[in-house]
Parts: sequence; structure tokens; C-alpha cells
Amino acid sequence: MSLRVATPSEERVDARGLLAFLDEIETHPGIRPHGLVVLHDRARIAEGWWAPFAPDRVQLLYSLSKSFTSTAVGLARAEGLVDLDATVLSYFPELDADITDPRSRAMRVRDVAAMASGHALDTIDRAAELDPADLVRGFLLLPPDSEPGSRFAYNQPCTYALARIVQRVTGSTLIDYLRPRVFEPLGIGEAVWLQAPPGTDLGFSGLHSTADAVARLGELYRRGGMWGDRRILDEEWVDLATRRHIDTAGAGVPDWERGYGFQFWMSKHGYRGDGAFGQFCVVVPEKRLVVAITSETEFMQEVLDALWEHVIPAIGAGGDADADAELAERLAVLSLPPAAGEAEPPAGEAWDGREFAASGPITAVRVAAGEDGWTLTLVDDGGEVVVPIGGGSWRVREGAVPVAGSGGWTAGALAVEAMFLEAPHTLRVHCTPDGVATARWNTVPLHSTRPSDQHRP
Repeated sequence: MSLRVATPSEERVDARGLLAFLDEIETHPGIRPHGLVVLHDRARIAEGWWAPFAPDRVQLLYSLSKSFTSTAVGLARAEGLVDLDATVLSYFPELDADITDPRSRAMRVRDVAAMASGHALDTIDRAAELDPADLVRGFLLLPPDSEPGSRFAYNQPCTYALARIVQRVTGSTLIDYLRPRVFEPLGIGEAVWLQAPPGTDLGFSGLHSTADAVARLGELYRRGGMWGDRRILDEEWVDLATRRHIDTAGAGVPDWERGYGFQFWMSKHGYRGDGAFGQFCVVVPEKRLVVAITSETEFMQEVLDALWEHVIPAIGAGGDADADAELAERLAVLSLPPAAGEAEPPAGEAWDGREFAASGPITAVRVAAGEDGWTLTLVDDGGEVVVPIGGGSWRVREGAVPVAGSGGWTAGALAVEAMFLEAPHTLRVHCTPDGVATARWNTVPLHSTRPSDQHRP
């Protein structure tokens, strides 16, 4: 099944609501949108990417990865390989003698799927300390604070355990298991998953894919597991995964207090998968709506608020050709504002070949002039990343770590923004003539803070 293309008004959607949504997220100082796909009843009614991002660019989805892991669990359950009422421990018989706490032994697959292992807090750091080589063993060695199934805690080892179970019973990685069953039928292209340890997809995070892939997964769930006339997921699993299993009240953020399904959050409208720094898959079945967003922000509730305020009322409100045209023109020229600065240093100042001692996530910075302009080389203890100095625009450099650079010389110093194109993170670098450089993340990466690690696996 291909996703047809339609104007908003053809779907009785008022494009002015989408324009107002764009206005709000683009003018918010703490939101940097990267990609947007809006589907209504199997039709693409709006899509756009903010340059220097592009449609086919994969990006780290962080915890939105969990919804893909949930999908793998649903498939394995349908194949008779996973039993929701079986204990987690039953899938790891080699650990039976080590796990003595009765609550740990009683923890079921459905409990970890709902983030209801019984632990009061995320256990990932403590579990890794207990067993650096086997996170499942470390997790099961930590006695839950309450009976499994009785309380919610957003707990990364819960999802890691699910991922390990699927990979154990299927004999393949999550990516390899999902590719012929979900990715290929849905038309999802490139997707890669961070592994830990090697050979084991992380599950709770680490998936790199596109906003289009996120939209297609959302549409699969919106249609109850059907893709065209082909059933991909059990309808029962879709219902189980996307309904409330556990109370999440007390989170302090409205759309995180509405309950949790099986690796999906319940929302003010519908349900969603989401990942840190603004990666969203929002599904509103009663409006026949799917919205996929990739971005860099710590204001995730504000993104959802704008969606509820402007897009939800636009569904079914009609529309007109003028608003459709205005939206299409706007989406065609989206771009992120570059940092200020000159692309060349002031005349007479010697910057070419200079190296700066650095503080922050890097150890040194080198500045060089080349045929294609000036560059900044970021050095960390894992490697180097060359960033083009863009002046008043974004310049993109492909390679092992795709990056866009903007900024330049201003007020006697060199200030550059390095935007990593496969991760929702920007590094701000400042070099002064006295040989000192500082670097600060706009949003701090959760897996590794080294610039050389900000790329697909």
C-alpha cells in the first residue's frame, strides 16, 4: 500500500491549523524542528524538512525505539514465540540459580512491557553496575520495590529485557526480525540499531530511521495492524499495546500523566511513541490522524500542546485552496536559522593552522583554511569531526559523522554551531584569540557526549 498524497482541504483539514502549528514551533526559542509528516486517513497532507535536514536522513529516535521493540514483541507473540504471562526469568533459564528474590522471579513479560516491573525508579545504572556484561541479569538481581504490575517506573531495562527475549526466541536481531515482517511491507528504507553488546540491538533506544518511517509505523497502528489489504500485526496486539495498563500520575507533565500501554504513552488525544529531545509518533484514531516529528528540544510538552491547540481542531474543519497553497509554499522552503558570524576571519588575523586547547566534550580544536572554505576540527578521545564554518548559512559535510556548520568570526572570536545530522544534538564551540576553546551541547546526548559518536551505528 502506498500513501497517497492529498491537499489538506481534500481531506477536509484546514491548512490554517497546520500553519499555526508551524508558527508556534518555529518561533519557540527552545524548539528546533527537523522533520514533519502529517497523515490523514492514509493520505500525506503535509510534510517538510528544515534544512540542513532532508527526507532520507536517518536520525537517532531515542526512546521512540521502544515502540518498534513493542512491534517485534507483538509479532513474536503472534508466532507463538512469546507469552505475555510467562515470567521474564523463564526466557533466561541460565540465570535461574542467581535470581532468588520472589518478586524478580514473578515478573512477567506483560509487566516489563508496561513499565510495571515493580521498581520505583529506572534501574539502568544500578543494573549495569551489578553486571556490566549482562544487563538482564543485573536487572533481575535488583529486587522490585513493589509487586510486579502494581506501579509504574520508566525503566530502560524493562525494554531491554523485551528486546533480549525477542532476539533469543527468534535467533535474530530486532532489525533483522522486523525488516521482512514490517519494514519491507511498509516501505521503510534504511534503519539501523545501536547494539550493546555487539550482536544485540539495544531495544530501549538507539534506533536510527527517518520521520517517514515513524509515520508509517503510526499508520500501521492506526489501521489496527493492516497495511492495505495485508495484515501485519494482530488487531489484538494493537489494542493491547495502545491502551492504558498502568497509571503514570505524578510525572508533573500533563501528557506523561495519562497512563502507559505496552511501550506507548497515552496522550490527551490518542496515544504516542516518543523519544528524548522531541521525536514523536502521535496517533489519534478518532481523527484518523498520524503525526511524525523529529526535532531537537527539551520542550516536548510544548510541541504536543501546539499540536492539540492547532492541528486537532483543524481536522474535519474544511479548508480552502489558498491556505493549501500557502502551506505548500511554506513547507517547501523550511530551514533552521544559522548562527551569526563571518565566513572569513578579519584581514590580517592569523587563524589558519591554529590549534586550541578545549574544555567540555572535546579535548582540542583545530582551525584550517581550504579550497572549500574554513573548517573546524573537533578532537575528542574517540576521534575527530571536521565541521565546515558556514558564515551566514549552513554548510554540510558528509562522512562518517554527517554534520552541518554555521557561524563564524564575530567580536574578535570564532563561534560555530555544529549540528549533527544523525542525532538531535548541536554543539556550540567558541574559540578566543588567546588559544582557548570551549564547547557546550545545546541538548546533551544520552548515549555518548563525544562528537565523534554522533552518527548511525
